[in-house]
Amino acid sequence: MSVSGKPRKKSEELRSHRWFGVDDLRSFGHRSRAYQIGFGREDFAGKPVIGIINTWSDINPCHTHFRQRAEEVKRGIWQAGGFPLELPAISLSEPFQKPSTMLYRNLLAMETEEMLRSYPLDGAVLMGGCDKTTPALIMGATSMNIPSIFLPAGPMLRGHWRGQTLGSGSDAWKYWAEKRAGNIDDNDWREIEEGIARSPGHCMTMGTASTMGAIAEVLGLTLSGASSIPAPDSSHSRMATRTGRRIVEMVWDDLKPRDVLSAASFDNAVTLAMAVGGSTNCIIHLVAMAGRAGIDLPLSRFDMFSRKVPVIANLRPNGKFLMADFYFAGGLRALLGELAPMLELGCATVSGKTLGEDIAGARNNEPDVIRPLDNPISGPGGLCVLFGNLAPNGAVMKPAAADPRLAKHTGPAVVFDDYNDMAARIDDPDLDVTADSVLVLRNSGPQGGPGMPEWGMLPVPKKLLAQGVRDMVRISDARMSGTSYGTCILHVSPESYVGGPLALVRSGDMIALDVAERRLDLLVSDAELAARRANWKAPPPRYERGYGVMFAQHITQAERGCDFDYLHAGPATPEPEIH
Repeated sequence: MSVSGKPRKKSEELRSHRWFGVDDLRSFGHRSRAYQIGFGREDFAGKPVIGIINTWSDINPCHTHFRQRAEEVKRGIWQAGGFPLELPAISLSEPFQKPSTMLYRNLLAMETEEMLRSYPLDGAVLMGGCDKTTPALIMGATSMNIPSIFLPAGPMLRGHWRGQTLGSGSDAWKYWAEKRAGNIDDNDWREIEEGIARSPGHCMTMGTASTMGAIAEVLGLTLSGASSIPAPDSSHSRMATRTGRRIVEMVWDDLKPRDVLSAASFDNAVTLAMAVGGSTNCIIHLVAMAGRAGIDLPLSRFDMFSRKVPVIANLRPNGKFLMADFYFAGGLRALLGELAPMLELGCATVSGKTLGEDIAGARNNEPDVIRPLDNPISGPGGLCVLFGNLAPNGAVMKPAAADPRLAKHTGPAVVFDDYNDMAARIDDPDLDVTADSVLVLRNSGPQGGPGMPEWGMLPVPKKLLAQGVRDMVRISDARMSGTSYGTCILHVSPESYVGGPLALVRSGDMIALDVAERRLDLLVSDAELAARRANWKAPPPRYERGYGVMFAQHITQAERGCDFDYLHAGPATPEPEIH
């Protein structure tokens, strides 16, 4: 019996046998074309065929090392007696792709699922790291449900500027505010620009990429310790080869994503997200990933863990350190060791062992980087979920990265109808705004953005920056970068573009935020809101052809993970007939 509890597979039971092992005309064609490529029968006959789903591209800086890593994965697959085939997939490059990579997350998920189904693959190595790539690959592999293992890209090296350590994203927002305030000049800004991102790999703060890599690991979908290794480190190369070896064994054991993913493993992922003060984006992705596994993960579940799990990762944007410090402190294994009393340690992982067995013996080398539970960097509530008449279906924020004085605040709204309106007016000296104002951005959600761009960290108006203001309450139906910080209320649902309450807010309306009570309310009477709703008119569609139409017709709102409604778990799609 295999570690999955199933009989160990025989070669004639492999999916690929239907393509390569049958004595008929069609298999003749498959084998002859393999010979055409340059492979011999001894390369593939009776061996697991492993698809390496590689999201490398010239325009994705997070994945520039993936050409080499793919070869190292292949080495491991060959070593273990498998047959590797590299398949390129769409590369969701967070810095460059517009209007948002979130518009295309589901497209990569669909591409991954259909590639795994339509080709003669027995297992898959999923190579990703840049923000939306990780959930997309996992969503597609979960829906297809053949043995799959995730290979995280790893964080880049830390940045430097004039003796200061720079963190990608976090310090970009910080120093942009200082430039707008006149505290640094163009030459300073150019030096920061050239020194903030110095190597392959994703953001080295606990932004979305680091959060999702850690989540993939605690869900049991990576080798233990894989998500913490910096991209340029030689350990990353060795991890890639070990990943290649492991997927071959997983095929023989028939260990699939849905054998690993469970309600308990998703509870572990939510617990981890709270403990690292992770990106608010992880909430949307976790809901979508759980949905592909047939697991309901409501926002109320996040808030339940929010109220009891402290933040113990002292990492930017909430804390002091960067991901390289985290790695040398012991990485995710060490953090999970500290967090163990709050985890379900019996959950399965792709190692064939339980999570508890995977982290046994983990050591915390730097207790200021990875804090023990009795000495957190902040108490429970690293992420939280808000409800109220302004967010009937929920909104999210990251109190750990916000100014504590704003946790309970009431102020007048300053409303921007869309991003262009905000960009045109935010620095107008005549803008009617004070430090007590509440900035509101609408028409930036899943439909309105479109694709729910990372616009939710609205800039503080220039005239307030000059007064020393660095944080204020900001509300939108957008997302924000996981590397960002501030009192930003995000993912307001339903979004304004489809007539959610955010569409009804007017400048001057009073808005009340109460983090402790998890409330977000527009202090306007029900009768007045009803009158405004009666006068509201739906905007025209963003798209009239192509992928955008499909997106608009089927995208769900934030609390349901922004997945396509027809991609949630359901009846299995049949295997393709081979004719």
